Amino acid sequence: MATDEAGNQREEVVSLEKQIEELSRLVPDDSTAQELERLQRRLEKLRREVFARLTPWQKVQIARHPQRPHFLDYVGLLFEDFSELHGDRRFEDDSALVAGMALYHGSPCLVLGTQKGRDTRQKLLRNFGMPKPEGYRKAMRLMKLAEKFSRPIFSIIDTSGAYPGIGAEERGQAEAIAFNLREMARLRVPLLVVITGEGGSGGALGIGIGNRVYMTEHSYYSVISPEGCAAILWKDQVKAEAAANALKFTAADLKGFNIVDEIIPEPPGGAHNNYKQAASHIDHQLYKGLNELKSLSSNELIAQRYNKFRAYGAFFEASSTFTVRDR
Repeated sequence: MATDEAGNQREEVVSLEKQIEELSRLVPDDSTAQELERLQRRLEKLRREVFARLTPWQKVQIARHPQRPHFLDYVGLLFEDFSELHGDRRFEDDSALVAGMALYHGSPCLVLGTQKGRDTRQKLLRNFGMPKPEGYRKAMRLMKLAEKFSRPIFSIIDTSGAYPGIGAEERGQAEAIAFNLREMARLRVPLLVVITGEGGSGGALGIGIGNRVYMTEHSYYSVISPEGCAAILWKDQVKAEAAANALKFTAADLKGFNIVDEIIPEPPGGAHNNYKQAASHIDHQLYKGLNELKSLSSNELIAQRYNKFRAYGAFFEASSTFTVRDR
């Protein structure tokens, strides 16, 4: 019954969206404006109800929504005077990983992240948001530059993973990510990370060792994609939904495991419905986190980051007392 109700609500959401679109095309008058306002209120209420009950697999679909805001969308909404920097000084520039200096609330910083494309040309240019070794080396070169000038670092992540091609492996993909893990742990400036869509495996972790790690409400962060997990465990990608349920990779799951520090709410229906509101929620959390970290010394920042990641995966086994009875 609950499934049927959710299905009916989703159908009503689609119907309301069409009605709002049709009304928006009409010449505005008082009655049209009132009806639009009524429909929009109903739509927002329904979206909240539907999205409060999403399954992990449905959250994956939202995280991959083609209209979801990407890194450069957030840069334009959160930062000023962004100046992109290029190249790893070893091989070439990687367009999947974008980085540059900017101003955040008037103060200089480094912002970097993975950029997906929207149309076919952009997707090919950005390599579908999957960085190669030169991308991770570029990121580390610029993080070291930010450290030199005592600038905080913001990392915005939305990637299915690091690029697995032969060329990337030949140029040391695993070494580039591993090097970043070690060097990010040692950075002497505040480092804040936000996962805004997909957080895929080492591809995300390679720019994700932060003092604060946040996830937006409908993102996921996992050692493997649901399809990859299904292919390994069941030899069948059709089982991706079952894998998604088992992986425990949603923001709520990871907050419960102390993997992420905070969950950033999204607009009703997901970030793709309101870029400005989505960015505003992220801005609120980043500003709060940065102010908390400003009071820490360089050594304290390193120690806090180190202890945070050393605690990942810690668990306790409950001891049981067994009574052996005589036969």
